[in-house]
Amino acid sequence: MSDPGPNPETELGGTAGVARIEPAGIAARLESWFPEHRRDLPWRRIRSPWRTLVSELMLQQTQVSRVEERFEAFMARFPDPVAMATAGEDAVVAAWEGLGYYRRARLLHAAAVAIRDEHGGEVPDTVPALLKLPGVGRYTAGSIASIAFDLPAPIVDGNVIRVIARLDAIDAASDDSALIEHCWARAEELAVVAGSPGVLNESLMELGATVCRPGKPSCDACPLVDRCGARRAGIEDSVPRPKQPPRRELVHLHSVLLRRGDRILLRRRPSKGIWAGLWELPSVESASRLEPGAVAAGLDFRVDGLRHVESFRRLLTHREVHFHVHEGRTRVRQGTWCDRDEASALGMSRPMRLLVDRRAWGVTD
Repeated sequence: MSDPGPNPETELGGTAGVARIEPAGIAARLESWFPEHRRDLPWRRIRSPWRTLVSELMLQQTQVSRVEERFEAFMARFPDPVAMATAGEDAVVAAWEGLGYYRRARLLHAAAVAIRDEHGGEVPDTVPALLKLPGVGRYTAGSIASIAFDLPAPIVDGNVIRVIARLDAIDAASDDSALIEHCWARAEELAVVAGSPGVLNESLMELGATVCRPGKPSCDACPLVDRCGARRAGIEDSVPRPKQPPRRELVHLHSVLLRRGDRILLRRRPSKGIWAGLWELPSVESASRLEPGAVAAGLDFRVDGLRHVESFRRLLTHREVHFHVHEGRTRVRQGTWCDRDEASALGMSRPMRLLVDRRAWGVTD
């Protein structure tokens, strides 16, 4: 068993008089609680290492409800790592559309290639091997190892941090590095003594997502309520403290719709930055709004008759993006001119897809 980590009372602002809870009792209660209280989620209905890997990457920074809607269709398109590797990155990114953080789609495809080429098409079954896959970090490796292979590997995400911080009555910000390391140590203690590490880890995440939620938790429904240090200390509503929200960068994106018959001109965004590598209308990015003449001058080909037709705003985690849409004419023939079917097969950000559908094809739903 690993070192239990820092003492929450002396190093992390724990509450005096709160006893440390033994891991075996916590694990046993959580494993008994989970089967009757777990949500019916598609990746839980049919288990496989590949489905577990895909679901974990999808769920990173994406709402569960959105992944629920997309998961089975995505798995039907890419039923195994070989199918995904063969389909190619563009196909994966296009199928990922609407889930956001598109870098995950590229990493998932790269992981599929590695699984095909280095592991005979089978998801590896050890934490060290999993950690070598693109896009797989400490949490994802532990999740796959425990859920798919029932190995005693710990996991720590926002839900787990909240549960452990409350159990140990730790008054710290949820992104405090000492708290996070303490949670990894505690999670490992629990995984080691669990009857089924996979069930234990899923129950920790489920408890945090459905009962031990941010703000006011539903303590009466918690299987650990009588063992919760925060509850005894009367601080369950306030710990862990929220992390500081990120400051959003202001970005103005000036997009130009150009037609040639039933085709529109599209291009791929740069490989770094916002929506890296996705397809878009030719666009000029700036820190402030540009007049049509400046937009035309910012393109690497000539456009005529440029006029502004609409503007709208989208809030991302780290950016506030103001879209300014223009229409115009060009005699340029080279480039990627796409009809509706061809454009639909290319990966775009959700705002760009809605813009193209509405302006180019008249689709409003």
